[in-house]
Amino acid sequence: MEVAETDSHIKKVYVPMTETGFYILLCLREPNHGYGIVQKVKEITAGDIVLSPGTMYGSLSKMEKDGLIRFICEEEKRKIYQITELGKEVLNIELARIERLYRNMKEMS
Repeated sequence: MEVAETDSHIKKVYVPMTETGFYILLCLREPNHGYGIVQKVKEITAGDIVLSPGTMYGSLSKMEKDGLIRFICEEEKRKIYQITELGKEVLNIELARIERLYRNMKEMS
């Protein structure tokens, strides 16, 4: 598969996104590690969403394999990741989808 075909396939697989995937990409706009992401998501959702370690690390592994995030370095035995350009594209597609849903709901109210 060519890069464009691969990217298109990845976008179809990830959109619509799970909350876990959405929050991981959102948090990785800045370099972070798994535990840091768990803490940030808990903070920004006022504790409504708490990502389990199994879900978190499984998602990080899959997203890295699919090219949405990349490993940058290791600090104190923690792997630091950051979103890639493809990951940013997928996140932006999902944000536009959520905005459309919200806009449509408001128009129908």
